[in-house]
Order: sequence, then structure tokens, then C-alpha cells
Amino acid sequence: MESARVARCLDYTPTARSVSLARRRTARLVADWGHPELAGDAALLVSELATNALLHGCLRDRPFRVRIALGATALRVEVTDPRGESVPSPRAAADDEQFGRGLLLVGALAVCWGTEPRSVGKAVYAELAIRSGNGRRAPDSVRVGHPGTT
Repeated sequence: MESARVARCLDYTPTARSVSLARRRTARLVADWGHPELAGDAALLVSELATNALLHGCLRDRPFRVRIALGATALRVEVTDPRGESVPSPRAAADDEQFGRGLLLVGALAVCWGTEPRSVGKAVYAELAIRSGNGRRAPDSVRVGHPGTT
């Protein structure tokens, strides 16, 4: 993503309640930044990524971080957790499984998503295109997907 015009970052305790707090805060921030049409999708992305961090990336008493950044052509949501060895990948969930569809949702909503290593842990990000005034995606928004997926 190009350099952010505005960004906010907050650490959350690794509890289920933190996921709903992050989701609500994201929707409010995105709407306050002038993009209410993206607020619901951004909140869903944060919810899915934060839930994955909570289930697969958090360690006891180590927070996860949510960063939301607005650029000229994209809104980026990023969740950082302390377990860098646990890299997410989409999978096919059986019809009767409760879990396993989050990254499919992320891939369907985002123009791109992926992971980035950190000195401790990893960041998982997803980007939403900022639409131009005519309702089309900004010209440099390209769907690249997650490395290693089709």
C-alpha cells in the first residue's frame, strides 16, 4: 500500500471480547474518515483477522495489535500477533465445520491480503479499494491474492 494519509493502531488483550471491540472501533474510524461505505467490510476483515490471531497466533498475556491505515487508493487493516511460525492459509471447510471459512471471506472482500514477518511475530493484512467518485475502483487497485493461492 502507498504511504498512509492517516493511521490508527491499538493493542488488545487476547480475549474474545477484544475482537468485538476492535470490530466496532474499526467501523467507527472508517466512517469518521469519510468512507462509511467501507466500514462494514473493514469491520468484517478486522473481525476475521483478529479471531485468527486470537485462535492461532496469540500467547497468554501477549496482546495482538490492530492497525487501520487509509491511503489514497486503499484502506488497509492489519492484525499483528506474536507467533510468526503460525502463518494463515485458506482451507476448504466441511459443511458441518464451525470454523475454517474466515480467510475465504477475507479473500472475497479484499483486493489483496497476505502476511508480513515482524521482528517478533507476524502481521496479517487485507486491503479494500477506495472507490473513485464514479463508483469504480481506483486505477491502481489490483487483486493480487495471497502468495501461494489461486
